[in-house]
Amino acid sequence: MSRVIAITNQKGGVGKTTTAINLGAALAVSDVKVLLVDADPQGNTTSGLGIQKTPGLATIYDVLVDDKDIEDAICPTSMEGLDLLPADKNLIGVNLEIVGADQRESILRRKLEKVRNKYEFILIDCPPALDLLTLNALMAADSALVPIQCEFFALEGVSELMDTIERIRESFGHPIKIEGILLTMFDDRTNLARQVAADLREFFGGEVFKTVIPRNIRLAEAPSHGKSILAYDPGSRGSEAYVQLAKEVLTNEHKRSAQAG
Repeated sequence: MSRVIAITNQKGGVGKTTTAINLGAALAVSDVKVLLVDADPQGNTTSGLGIQKTPGLATIYDVLVDDKDIEDAICPTSMEGLDLLPADKNLIGVNLEIVGADQRESILRRKLEKVRNKYEFILIDCPPALDLLTLNALMAADSALVPIQCEFFALEGVSELMDTIERIRESFGHPIKIEGILLTMFDDRTNLARQVAADLREFFGGEVFKTVIPRNIRLAEAPSHGKSILAYDPGSRGSEAYVQLAKEVLTNEHKRSAQAG
C-alpha cells in the first residue's frame, strides 16, 4: 500500500508545484513508483511535466465529477516510474459540482483506493486555497507536506494550516500526520530568511525537514521546458536539494515501517 502525501499550503507562490514535480522525479529516480495527482485548477504540474492539455485529455475532473475510471485518466510522463493524473481549467468548477455529493469530502480517497497498490508514493499537488478540493486531498492523504517560503508571514500561514489539519482530524476522525515542513526559495544571504528558518525550527522542531530548497534560477526555468529539474539540469543546486529531500522522505518512511513492524 502506498503512502499518500498532500503537498499543501493555502498561500500561493511557496513552491508547492515545484516540490510536487521534483520530489516525484527524485523518488522515481530512486526506483520508487510514483503517482503525481494534479489537484490544482491551474494545472501547472501537468504542463510542468510536458503534458499537453488537449481537448481529449482525460483529467482528475472527469474522475471526480463524471465517474471516469481513474486508471483511464492516469498517463505516463517522460520519466520512468513517474505517472500523472492531470488537471486542466475545468477543475475550477469541481467545488460546486460535488458540493451535493454523498460523502463529498472523501471522493478522491475512494478513487485513489483503486490504484494505491500500484505505487509506493502518491503525491497530491493541492490548490492554494482551503476549499473542497483541498479537503478531498487532505482526506485522501496519510500526511501533509507543507512548503514554506522564508518570509515575514510564514509562521502565521502555517499555523492556520495546522489548525485546519487538526479540525480535519477531529471532525472526520481522519488521522492525517505532518510529513514535514519544507523551507523553499531559501536565500541564506538574507538575515530575514535565516531568522524565519530559525523561528520555524524552534517552533516546529523535528517536523521541519533538514533539507532546504534554495532559491535557484534553474529550478524556476525547468517547468517552462516541461521537465523536472533532474531532467533539465541534474547538476544544479535545486536538483541536488530535491534528491536530498527524496532521501529524507524515504528514510522517514523506512523508520515508520520499522516501528510498525
